[in-house]
Formats: sequence, C-alpha cells, structure tokens
Amino acid sequence: MREGALPAGLRQTASNRPGQAQPVPTRDIPLRPWVRIGTCVFFAVALLLAGWEWNARRNLGLRAGDIGDSPQAWAEARRAADTSQVAIVGDSRILFDTDQARFEALTGVRPTQVAFVGTNSRTLLEHFANDPKFHGLLLVGMADTMYFGMPVIGVGGPAVHNYAKNDKPSQLTGLWIDRWLQKYFAFMDAEYRLSNLTNRGLDHGWRKKVDSPYEDVWKISETFPGRQYFMWNRIETDAYLRGHARHAWDGFNGPNIPPALANKVIARTAEAVRRIRDRGGDVIFIRPPSAPELRVNEQRRIPKALGWDRLLVGANAKGIHADDLPQAQKLVLPEFSHLSRKCATVFTDAYVRRLIELTPRLKLRADAPAPLSRTDCVPQNIASL
Repeated sequence: MREGALPAGLRQTASNRPGQAQPVPTRDIPLRPWVRIGTCVFFAVALLLAGWEWNARRNLGLRAGDIGDSPQAWAEARRAADTSQVAIVGDSRILFDTDQARFEALTGVRPTQVAFVGTNSRTLLEHFANDPKFHGLLLVGMADTMYFGMPVIGVGGPAVHNYAKNDKPSQLTGLWIDRWLQKYFAFMDAEYRLSNLTNRGLDHGWRKKVDSPYEDVWKISETFPGRQYFMWNRIETDAYLRGHARHAWDGFNGPNIPPALANKVIARTAEAVRRIRDRGGDVIFIRPPSAPELRVNEQRRIPKALGWDRLLVGANAKGIHADDLPQAQKLVLPEFSHLSRKCATVFTDAYVRRLIELTPRLKLRADAPAPLSRTDCVPQNIASL
C-alpha cells in the first residue's frame, strides 16, 4: 500500500484528523480497462451524434451551413456598417427579401445587412442617426404597422442597446466556434434543439392563461454568411409548418394607429434623416410586399396614404414601395409575410434597379445580369394567374 493510502473503498476526511491541517485525501484507483472503456464511450457518443445528424438532415430538413444568427453576429455586422457604402436596416421582411449576391451582381456593392427580426426599423434608423461614424447610404425596410407602432422596439432591443458590449473575447470566440461547427453539423440549429422539440411535443396548451409553444414563431428561415437570410424551403413544401407560420402572424391584427402617433413617428423620422444627411449620408425607404391576407389589416391599421405617403413627404425622403414595382406583383409569399427564396431574388432585382434611378451613389454594372420577372420564381402552375 502506498504511503497515505487507505484500504480500498475508504477515504480520510476532516473528522479523522481533528485539529490538524487537512492534506488532500488519497485513495487507490481500481484497475480497470480504461482504454477500452474510453474507446467504447467515444464510439457510442459518435454513433448517437451521427444518428441525430441523420435525423436532422433526413427527417427535419435541416442542413449544414445554415449558421444561424445571434446578438454577437448582429454586433459584428453593425460595426462593419460604419464603413459600408450601403447598409440595410429594418425588420425581417427586408432581411428575408434581400439577396445580397444579386445586389452585388447589379451594382458591384455588397450591402451590410443590419436588419433584425421582429424589430422596429425606426429604432434602427435613429440608432444610425446617433452614430457620427456612418456616412453611407442607409436602406430602411419597413413593415408599416411596426414602424408606426412607436414606442415598440421589438425583439432586437437588447442587441441594439448592448451591441458595443458584444465584442468580448469569450463572445467572439464562441461566435467563431459556433459558426465553424454549424458549417458541418445540421443538428446544431437553435430552433431544433432537443429542449425545443420536447417542449413542443409535450405542451399542448393545457395550462390556463399560458400560451402553448404553438403560438411562438418557429423556424422559418435559413441564415448564411454575412447574415444572408432566406425563407426555409420547408415553409414552402410542408403544409403543417406553413400553416403554423401563418397562424403565428395572427393576420397582423391589432388596434388602428392614431394620427397623432403617426405624426410623431414622421417627425422623428425626419429628424433622423436630416442628421444622417448633414454628415454626408443618405436614407431611402423600402416597403417589401405582404400578402392580401395581411395587407388588409395593415391597411386598416395605418393606410398607405396616411403612413407611407406622408412619411416620404414629411421626411423629404425617397422610397420604393412594392406596389410601385411591376416585377414585384403577385410574388410567392408562403406564410403571407416573407418572400420565397427565389422570389426574394426577383424582388431584390426589381428594387435595386429602381434604387439606381433614385441615387447617384449606385450604378448599374456594365456586366449586370438581365432583369428578372415574376416567371423566374413563381411555379408554372400558378404563373399564369
């Protein structure tokens, strides 16, 4: 027996040595086939991970390379926007409906995507107005009811307010590791963690006055480098997920926006636009399409003539409304609020070509691709409707 060791199974404690300094207790380590045990554990874990990865790809429709998003990723883009020629802010519509590669193919400029899901773009506009380092072109995507629904900031509030703090070494390291792993593993999708799946499977809304997980917004997008969002293809092909997404929007119902509130929003917008222009920047507004099922309530709550039209006049700003783009009519909006991936490219092509007409800051490349149209993204069986 080694010095200081006790018989197998016993271990000295403080009660064995009252009033004495307590050394680190020692005990015998039993002989076991540790190499074989470690090898078995390794292969068992690898097998389970492989099975979960197979399930994620085969049954859930997830894929490696969908790297997700986070406050740290947004903060990274926000810092890059200070030196960008073009930055985009807004809610999820302009985020989903802008194809950055198409934008670059037309203009030679790749915009910095700083929009944030579920976030009032007016707040982001004012955030840039308060930043003396930004001198570029700011494209402000707008969902009318959210933009005029002041003082709501939305989901992105904490990320916007704390973005300067989201650059700690531990946060950046975590961001880089997470991105690297998600390049190779589909099961890491945050929306399909086992905890989320278990919650959705077990909670059927039986608790009174507590919303079930069915009321939440589930996965509807994929995210690629540069915060390039696109509609998740399963929303187009899976009737259950598509129906759930439509349910989650609740028709964009809500109270009508009082004229006094709209006036206040317009005044604050005008001040933000003025401040950006005073230091050499510019602002152009963009209103992506929404389906008639949502548009009827959006129009009721804040009519285009009282919201969008008066905003452009009051802020002395230019804007591009989906209604005014012939190529953007009757595009595919699977869950009523965001364009399909192919139609996002068509809409981007349409609004960027109009954008070039509105500002000297962008030019059409000599080798720009030919214009797109509705037939480039709408299935043939409904293209003629």
